[in-house]
Amino acid sequence: MSYGQGGPQSQWDPWKPNSQQPWNGGSGDSPDWAALAEASETRARRRRLFLIGGGVVATLAVGTAVAMAVVSANGSDEANRPTSSLPATSGLPSESATAPSFAPTSAPPPLDPKEFVSSKDKDKASNSPDILFPGTQLTMGSTVYKKGPKGDTTDCASAVQGTLPKVLKDNGCTRLMRVTYTKGGVAVTVGVAVFDTEAQATKAKGQADSKSIVKSLTGQGVGAFCDGAVCRSTTNSYGRYAYFTIAGFTNGKDVTTKDTAVFSAGDDIAEFTFRQIRRRGEAQASAAANS
Repeated sequence: MSYGQGGPQSQWDPWKPNSQQPWNGGSGDSPDWAALAEASETRARRRRLFLIGGGVVATLAVGTAVAMAVVSANGSDEANRPTSSLPATSGLPSESATAPSFAPTSAPPPLDPKEFVSSKDKDKASNSPDILFPGTQLTMGSTVYKKGPKGDTTDCASAVQGTLPKVLKDNGCTRLMRVTYTKGGVAVTVGVAVFDTEAQATKAKGQADSKSIVKSLTGQGVGAFCDGAVCRSTTNSYGRYAYFTIAGFTNGKDVTTKDTAVFSAGDDIAEFTFRQIRRRGEAQASAAANS
């Protein structure tokens, strides 16, 4: 009769729970140290493989997440989008939210030169025929006019004729200055009537007609002209000044529409008068601005 252990001999598996460890030599007293060392090494190798495999998986997972994040931030839709499809200005933060605020300031409006020649209250600068018409000659473009006699009176009616004496008196003329210019056989007298206000000068201009004539001023080598002969006259105003010209031939010849030299001379002197009155306003406006 033989005796067994009551069943098949169990095999020890370190990865199976409750498995029995074999003992060396059947002595039953001491463990098989070699087997235990081999089992421990097997477990260590398997653990290392598991950790390496897990690290690879984790690395792949992190790499995938980063790649997804990069694609999300720089997707093809955004990378290929033209500049014009960026948010419109209305979609961007307003600069006013962070911009510093300052008290509103503005430069004073420039002074109007015409205001300084539109009333006696502002038109305070000295005036005379030599101030308004300085020098001994006048150049307009390429044409040179020689300055002749000049006159200045507070009796405005005495220096004009026709319907003009009444016009100047009715509108309060306070002064009338005259100067004559010549070129060749053509002479032009300009008369500048001074009023207290622009409204008076404008009204006088409107009331003047073809018979409202300034008297020609002779002397200093300038003989009588426009004394009974047909001459060409003009009327205009700027600010509180109304100005009139009469132009004709020094030999007493009548002026016709074909006499362009007479027309040009009258226009040049009238234009120069306008410029001088305007410059008077500019000078006073500049002085007021700098005071």
